[in-house]
Amino acid sequence: MFAEGHVNPCIGIAKQLLADGHRVLFTANGVWQTKLAAYGIETVELAKPNTTDEGVIDMDSSAQFMISLGKIGGASPIEKARHESFTAEFWTKHAQYLDTQLQILLAAIRPDVIVVDQLVTLPAVELSGIPCVWCWSVGPLVMVDDERTPPGESGLSATGDPRLWHEFRQLVRDVKIEKWRAFNNWVVGRGCEPLPEHCFYNPSRYLHIYGYPLELDYQDIRPLGRNYVRFDNFKRTERHMTFAVPPELAAKPGKLVYLSFGTLCPVDVQNMRRLVAILAKSPHRFILSMGPKHKEYTLADNMWGAESVPQIRVLPLVDLVITHGGLNTVTESLYFGRPMIAMSGFGEQYDNAQRLHDKGFGLRLDAYKCSEEELLAAIETLLSDKALAERLAEVSRKIQIDN
Repeated sequence: MFAEGHVNPCIGIAKQLLADGHRVLFTANGVWQTKLAAYGIETVELAKPNTTDEGVIDMDSSAQFMISLGKIGGASPIEKARHESFTAEFWTKHAQYLDTQLQILLAAIRPDVIVVDQLVTLPAVELSGIPCVWCWSVGPLVMVDDERTPPGESGLSATGDPRLWHEFRQLVRDVKIEKWRAFNNWVVGRGCEPLPEHCFYNPSRYLHIYGYPLELDYQDIRPLGRNYVRFDNFKRTERHMTFAVPPELAAKPGKLVYLSFGTLCPVDVQNMRRLVAILAKSPHRFILSMGPKHKEYTLADNMWGAESVPQIRVLPLVDLVITHGGLNTVTESLYFGRPMIAMSGFGEQYDNAQRLHDKGFGLRLDAYKCSEEELLAAIETLLSDKALAERLAEVSRKIQIDN
């Protein structure tokens, strides 16, 4: 995976393994080596991909590639789903690029256990005979496609019309079917058993772990098998990082709000400028994680931001979070008991945003179409909701004890 939202959960897992006395090796692109080294994690560098069909190696190019696929932007989830064949082609070609290298690396490293964070199967892993744990850094609706729940990446409500679920699910299956057939043929040709129809991996072959608070999970709708293990989150500690509210912002009046749209969504600079202009009219203060194009837009007087901020250190200091609905920010905000406004950009972010809204832990707004009045009113609504604050404090206490 290419973005921090996928790498960070793996870091959380690795830190616990290191604390328990195990050795952890990441196979990763070189761009991650410095970040991983800060956590004491060793890396084995993958060869650079030859083309963007095989992979992208940094966050900026990842974001631009997502824009080229139509994944990031103001289109609706179902409009974006019509382009899923291109996404499927990318992930399957990337798997073939990884597979070639892993055949060599696994024989040299000889690990006792493999942990993968992938969307499609890797025959080199399956054929190695080494026990494998599949880590899911995306939401549970993407992890398990079950007709008792809405389809992943749809943003449809679990209490909504099942006919809409079927329409979305069937559309995705139809646009991906040729890519699935080609990938299945390749997997079988590599010596693996055939994949379940419409599925790009074989769920029964792995132990699956995922981070999603019980308060948001779908287990009451569709229980999972014994080879699925839920954690409240895969939060990092970030003990090597510090953060204090800058004095110029600390001196201003108003509540403190954290805005983060992850590492990919903020590359849509035009929309970031639009949102900054709206938030400039709020009486509150804002800390922004601005993303890789942070030099291309200017913040207002009631704001402070940087390309990236140590989120785990920021969240305890703020009163409200405005998020793209990324899994890390959602689970970490609940860990600290913070209400959320979720404004999704793509993928499972839509599902997380709707789930927060349905469960009453925040509000879902359209990142591209919300009006000034809607966004400013949502901020005031959540900041003044004392009952929600008490409920979130209780959820936070439970998660911090359980995890």
